[in-house]
Amino acid sequence: MANSIATGTLYIVGTPIGNLEDITLRAIKTLNAVDLIAAEDTRQTGKLLQQFEITTPQLSYHEHNRKQREPEIIEKLEQGNTIALVTDAGMPAVSDPGYDLVKTCLSRGISVIPIPGVTAAITALAVSGLPSNRFVFEGFLPVKGKARDDRLYAIAQEKRTIILYESPHKLKKTLQDLASFCGETRQLMLGRELTKIYETCHYLSLKQAIQLYQDKQPKGEYTLVIAGAEQTHHLNLSSAEIRNELKQLLAQGMTRSQASKQLAKVTSLSRQQIYQLSIELEGS
Repeated sequence: MANSIATGTLYIVGTPIGNLEDITLRAIKTLNAVDLIAAEDTRQTGKLLQQFEITTPQLSYHEHNRKQREPEIIEKLEQGNTIALVTDAGMPAVSDPGYDLVKTCLSRGISVIPIPGVTAAITALAVSGLPSNRFVFEGFLPVKGKARDDRLYAIAQEKRTIILYESPHKLKKTLQDLASFCGETRQLMLGRELTKIYETCHYLSLKQAIQLYQDKQPKGEYTLVIAGAEQTHHLNLSSAEIRNELKQLLAQGMTRSQASKQLAKVTSLSRQQIYQLSIELEGS
């Protein structure tokens, strides 16, 4: 974008993740100039607009109404209106339903222009002290079931630095699950309330992170930056030795699925093969 607003254009506008002073001059100018702002939470965005004396009208666009709202937004854009898409914090379309709107606009030939802003993932990575030349962003983990186990297994194998988001009421379980799949010694940076008044960054192992919240409840939004897996060498274990290892892991409280994934990391057998051995243990 130069100094003017282009008609029939969707602007993806980054907003602060906490400290309102992190907004860019270009973002303020764009929010002032567009015909409409599509906001995740109009009340939350309203506070930002009030702070910078922006009077552009808003409409809501979020996970629960996006299918109904999208045709309306597309129609307005095709009529030549300019719209800014914002989320409650950070860059829209990153771990956010705005992705669907961007995809639809591009498929319809509607211009989409980014107005860059801060993101929690990159902010946390920059101060994590972990390798930042290669990393993966996983957003929020699936809540439960096979999808969650599969993602945790992939994270345990990932050699690059991993970035996750987590809410306070799910943090304890996520730390426990990460420790089960990645091992308690895996290092991470646990960032809380980034750029806000109570910002804290803890540099510790998964075991220490679990202990940190043993007697208190997590508060605020969390960004986890986790060290990638170290290169491992497969052990040549016999079926009998693997069964032995399985018995120990199951006795420690792991599920068959978790134990199979754990052993697959260090042996030449596949997860499915080890899982089959764990089933056979029941009949022995």
